[in-house]
Amino acid sequence: MLNHEEKPFVSLVGFPDEKIASVVEQLKKRRIDHRVISDAAGRTAKGLCIAYSGRRPELPSVVPALLRAGHPVVVALEAADTLLALQAGRLGVLDVFVLGGDVAPWESWLAVPTEGAARKLWLSRSRSMQTVLDVLLRAASTDAPVLLRGESGTGKSILAREIHASSARRDAPFIEVSCPSLPESLLASELFGHTRGAFTGAVKDRVGRVEAAHGGTLFLDEIGELSPELQAKLLHFVQEHRFERVGESHVRTSNVRIVAATNRDLQTEVAEGRFRLDLFYRLSVVDVRLPSLRQRPEDLADLAESLLAKCALRLHRPVPTLSAAALSLLATHAWPGNVRELENELERATVLCPGGEIEPMHLSERVQQARPNSPYLGGAFTIDAIESEHIARVLERADSFEAAAVELGIDDSTLWRKRKRMAEGGGARRTARRSNGKASPRHQEEGH
Repeated sequence: MLNHEEKPFVSLVGFPDEKIASVVEQLKKRRIDHRVISDAAGRTAKGLCIAYSGRRPELPSVVPALLRAGHPVVVALEAADTLLALQAGRLGVLDVFVLGGDVAPWESWLAVPTEGAARKLWLSRSRSMQTVLDVLLRAASTDAPVLLRGESGTGKSILAREIHASSARRDAPFIEVSCPSLPESLLASELFGHTRGAFTGAVKDRVGRVEAAHGGTLFLDEIGELSPELQAKLLHFVQEHRFERVGESHVRTSNVRIVAATNRDLQTEVAEGRFRLDLFYRLSVVDVRLPSLRQRPEDLADLAESLLAKCALRLHRPVPTLSAAALSLLATHAWPGNVRELENELERATVLCPGGEIEPMHLSERVQQARPNSPYLGGAFTIDAIESEHIARVLERADSFEAAAVELGIDDSTLWRKRKRMAEGGGARRTARRSNGKASPRHQEEGH
């Protein structure tokens, strides 16, 4: 409940002078003891932020920055706009209201804590990520099973928590099971529980994760790691919501919503007999593939800003800024570890940065040596460009030309012709013309 003695801050962001008085008047009518800050750009905003949109057909540009900074945000319009309200809600804005109306729940707005939520990491300029978020926000209000697919580090576990927090089950438990982190012999017990004496070391009855999640959400991370036996047991539970503890014949029930995640291609796993087709269909009612960080480069700067604030808070340091040169280097790195790798990189830079700005020297060697515009799988590149990039990288690290050919699975003459074509056509990089200075005598004689 709001403590009126604390005199909460209300920041009016982007309001023209003639509009400020009407908002202040509404606050007075509600008898809210407050301190109003008028801040045109939002740079010194505190507490609740009310951003003025006027009659513009888009949200104020300052809104994403205010949300990333952890402020509860409300948008004030001159006229009702349903599409704008939907867009604002998807970003995480608390409410949208029309100036002069009498519908603004000021007290509930002011009572919202200013601590940041995980959803700040999901503010996105990327159309592919916006599509993902739109699907998941629609699915969150249902009990439909969700399958999150994507590379490691794309934030599947964070998004699973967001689905739970946006659902009707938000007040019930969110229970996570990391399938590859537990030995096969213990995973069944962790999932379904066991009775005393069921196996060596089972000295008392134990409630499993399925039972502990009753009424809430069960998140199964890296579901592709489950053994065929456990897949069969999980399928039975997903279909019937019934299970038995290990060592027990008594049938129990648990009402849970299933969210699963994997970095494997489950269709391939199914085709090769390693994953059950019927379980795949049961888990993938809502099937979403999260884009990798390199597939949404337009989000890099905003993500870096949010993660720097998070790292600085954890390390008890002032929040640093990124120099243009450092940001440029971050933009050229391929980020195979995705958002998790980016966070680790920024945490390292925050530790090493003695001043208030991160420079290239504070970044790791692998980022400093990033190659601009290197082709990557799934990017907007031709097959030839990706092949050339792969050959160039293998040549750079191989002990000899012959070793590179063996690693690539082709003979020396084929590799020589490919390398020659790369050099003549520009290839992925001219550095592919040599292999650590260890070209074979034959190729040296041929001028390569």
